[in-house]
Amino acid sequence: MGLEVRTEDRIMTLESSRNEGEGMIRREVWEEIRRRHLQEKVPIREIARDLGIDRNTIRRCLRQEQWQPYTRAAGTDTLLAPHEAFLRSRAPEVDFSARILFQELVSSKGYRGSYDTVKLFVRPLRAARLQAERALTRFETPPGVQSQVDWGQARVPFRSGPAVVHLFALTLGFSRRTFYCSSPNERIAQFLEAHERAFEHFGGHTREHLYDRARTVCLPSEGVKVRWNSVFKAFADYWGFEPRLCAPYRAQTKGKVESGIKYVKRNFLPGRTFTDRVDFSEQLSEWMATVADVRIHGTTHERPIDRFAREKDRLIPLSGQPSFQAGMPASRIVAEDYLVSFKSNRYSVPFALIGQTVDVLARDGQLQVLHRGAVVASHPLFSGRHQLRILPEHGPGAAARNARQLRSSFPPVPVRSTLLPQVEIRDLAVYDALLAASVKEVSA
Repeated sequence: MGLEVRTEDRIMTLESSRNEGEGMIRREVWEEIRRRHLQEKVPIREIARDLGIDRNTIRRCLRQEQWQPYTRAAGTDTLLAPHEAFLRSRAPEVDFSARILFQELVSSKGYRGSYDTVKLFVRPLRAARLQAERALTRFETPPGVQSQVDWGQARVPFRSGPAVVHLFALTLGFSRRTFYCSSPNERIAQFLEAHERAFEHFGGHTREHLYDRARTVCLPSEGVKVRWNSVFKAFADYWGFEPRLCAPYRAQTKGKVESGIKYVKRNFLPGRTFTDRVDFSEQLSEWMATVADVRIHGTTHERPIDRFAREKDRLIPLSGQPSFQAGMPASRIVAEDYLVSFKSNRYSVPFALIGQTVDVLARDGQLQVLHRGAVVASHPLFSGRHQLRILPEHGPGAAARNARQLRSSFPPVPVRSTLLPQVEIRDLAVYDALLAASVKEVSA
């Protein structure tokens, strides 16, 4: 997001001819090259890479004590020479079409030359424009003026298996401080909620935000007029910032935030393991505070947190304004600890919904959690942050404990005396008498 393409008189254009090996460098670019190398001691190779200019051209600009414009000598020996001024001014208007220019020359200018002559003349003009569109001029955004917003995606290994995480990034143009958060998708509700989380994180927002042409921002249109997504435009008006769009197919206009997406993928993700999405978000927040905010930025050569100290007072304050999405549901994926997050607090839902997508809705001081349109949990809303509410009936704890008890311990079975034979205690003389009687019967 540190790079922006300028148009016409505000961008660097390289105009080369078929007979000249060197291009013309405009004054502002010549001054930028000398300032960065002579004052900021930026290496020639880095300047050449950033500006898209050959290193020999950079060296030539450094050797020149004064800027020297390049002028192409007018060809006086061709039938096209009298029409060069017309061709140079008209070519951009017809998208450098040699066929259209040839037709106009013949019909209105009395041109008697060939089409190939016109085509050869237009070719370096078209090449110069293409080179100018590829050339990017780095500029510094004043504090509090602009933020750049983008999404990124990454495949993240969770304990339950790999899953795609959508990463929202909002980068402040001056300080390069970036807010990141993860989301289950990139729909409009999550898009707006991520903005408000970023506003809360920074304590305010900039006067304008730069976007690419996603459908959550604007609708496809054939003309020049922008057709804003009505919900997004209402959101921008509600918070009082001006949305701006990148030129079509020129997403690198958002150079600062594009670099931020690459940075989080290359510096945060490698080598880490995550239990679930909640653990991912917690590690991401810790990384932002301990790594991203305090590193030395490659462009500014300062820590983003230090530059933010000079930018925070220029941000538009929130002034206690409630959320734009109050009364609107937002999607969540239930974590492995059967919790969902809402405004930096966590609430429980039935454990059977682990891994499922649910909607959370704040209404009348209550947080309702809905699954497929049915309310599955309801909690009083916390007024603070980083608080936790778990309802016992949502967890598997009681059922699991009962199951373990049934499997591992049984109450002792009482031994009833009626189950044992009853024995009468008699004198031994009784048995002697019975034995004598039985002997007599046998003898008889």
